[in-house]
Amino acid sequence: MKLNLELIQYINLFEKITKTKVKNCFYDNRLVFIVETGQGRKAVGKNAFNVQKITRLINKKIKIVEYNPDPVKFINSFASPIAIESVNFSDNVINLKVKTAKDKGILIGRNGHNLNNIKKIMDYYFKIKEVRVL
Repeated sequence: MKLNLELIQYINLFEKITKTKVKNCFYDNRLVFIVETGQGRKAVGKNAFNVQKITRLINKKIKIVEYNPDPVKFINSFASPIAIESVNFSDNVINLKVKTAKDKGILIGRNGHNLNNIKKIMDYYFKIKEVRVL
């Protein structure tokens, strides 16, 4: 994941407002900030105050994901607010099972866009090449 000057400026603004450490940031129809383990709540702020403030300042939607060294916990955090029923991890393949067809559609996204982003981020952090939604 390459950072350009614009993303670095967004990271600096985000860290200044939330007083948290950003591990990574990328643009995917919205800005996705991956914060260090244990800093998710602090980054969101009380009553999502920080999210609203940053969204207002930069005029872009944002998503905050808390990093976790456990790929199963990380993917649950990344897929939130979609409730993942179960996550099976074996042979560098993650199988995600969701409850409803609507959740499955949201998780995959139009033309597989969201699923491709999940695959990229899982490959970047955990060297997991395949993510399947059941």
